[in-house]
Amino acid sequence: MQLPERISIDSLQNWKNSHIELSSETIQHITVNRSYLDNILKTGNVYYGINTGFGALCNVRIQPGELAALQENLVCSHACGMGDEVPADIVRLMLLLKIHGLSQGYSGVRPEIVQRLADFYNHDILPIVYQQGSLGASGDLAPLAHLSLPLFGKGWVNYKGEKREAAEVLQQLGLTLTPLAAKEGLALLNGTQFMSSYATWSLIEAKRLSFWADVIGALSVDAFMAKNEPFQYPIHRLRPHKGQVASAQRILHLLDGSAIQQLHKEQVQDPYSFRCMPQVHGASSDVIDTVSNVVEIEINSVTDNPIVFHDEDAIMSGGNFHGQPLALHLDFLAIALAELANISERRTYLLVSGQRGLPAFLAPEAGLNSGLMIAQYTAAAIVSQNKQLCTPASVDSIVSSNGQEDHVSMGANAATKLHRVVQNVQRVLAIELLTAAQALELRRPHRSSVVLEKIWSDFRGHVPFMAHDRVLHDDLVAAEQFLNNDPSHWSKAN
Repeated sequence: MQLPERISIDSLQNWKNSHIELSSETIQHITVNRSYLDNILKTGNVYYGINTGFGALCNVRIQPGELAALQENLVCSHACGMGDEVPADIVRLMLLLKIHGLSQGYSGVRPEIVQRLADFYNHDILPIVYQQGSLGASGDLAPLAHLSLPLFGKGWVNYKGEKREAAEVLQQLGLTLTPLAAKEGLALLNGTQFMSSYATWSLIEAKRLSFWADVIGALSVDAFMAKNEPFQYPIHRLRPHKGQVASAQRILHLLDGSAIQQLHKEQVQDPYSFRCMPQVHGASSDVIDTVSNVVEIEINSVTDNPIVFHDEDAIMSGGNFHGQPLALHLDFLAIALAELANISERRTYLLVSGQRGLPAFLAPEAGLNSGLMIAQYTAAAIVSQNKQLCTPASVDSIVSSNGQEDHVSMGANAATKLHRVVQNVQRVLAIELLTAAQALELRRPHRSSVVLEKIWSDFRGHVPFMAHDRVLHDDLVAAEQFLNNDPSHWSKAN
């Protein structure tokens, strides 16, 4: 499959098991750009990072015979990552987005560099990259250095489930080493592909979880004997935020045909966590759309430095590697997603509170059994952790490289925090799903809509009704894994 000129967040969901081929046009763009750089180097003019040192050493001129060593030294010296390893799915995205960025033909690299990265992607050779080390400003220097080391046989990779030395795996597959030439190390290290890969992964997950929040919320509506009135169109016609209208329509559609909705309700109004679902879920959905637009611009941009403009006869140094657009929006997305968990936990709390004819903690023999009491504790603990993780990273900065890099975005920290928030949101929603399924079963013989009953039935194939206390951890994990399914599958089937 050839990379299109422009890639979208939605299209990247289909790239997990894809095979990348560089088109002849792409190879031509890269070749022309590199040829221009090679000719420029013959003039003897000084260009940052191409024949100078880096960062605060930008005024140190490097001799022509040392330019290749300069680039490999750069990659080795910048491979300073620490902490946990970046998950495999995100490393694959890093490779894909770095290939896409270099393929635009403004980075001054040779085609064989881009092709070898494509070989890594196609053979599922995933460099070991670490989560800590990037300030999110001069590009994601440390993570991208670890991504690049295997090109010339250094560093470690994950291959077929094993952590192995890169040189050994390349030799096994008959892939020759690719020593770096002038400018190439800098082109590989400058760029926002660490931040933008986390952003891309998070957005793909966020869209799924946003849909699940409406589905699970609808289940909870019937489980709690709440009204469907708050989801009626006239209310949202008068405040037509896109996400709010869509969320209300989805919940109303999911509840369509529910026998429980036809039952008499004693309450005049329901608590906000039920009544205001469209307003809260919808606001988060709108943020997902906003951040998607920003990230799509980013992943289709050239973010290294300096940029080689063969078509304008210029090599320009700038700051496209600065992660501020990502940092701000990744913080925003974390806050928006955390709210899905925040309101979800409140619905779980109400479902186990012993109200509206449901037993305390949804235990058939409350007292002898504690039921789902502590599942709600777990949700509360996770929600509280999310509040801590949502402290913005983008408001911070720290001076580096002897003052040359005096403002940084901290977007990499925003990215890794967001990753944890996304995982936490899925866990809190899983607890609500477990709770709503238990409560709905306690409503029998009354039944919900056809589509919600189908979701409940399929879920019961993984997590049975809890008649007596048992180890709930296994149920929670099964519920969390159930949410890996595409929730639109059920509504389409209906």
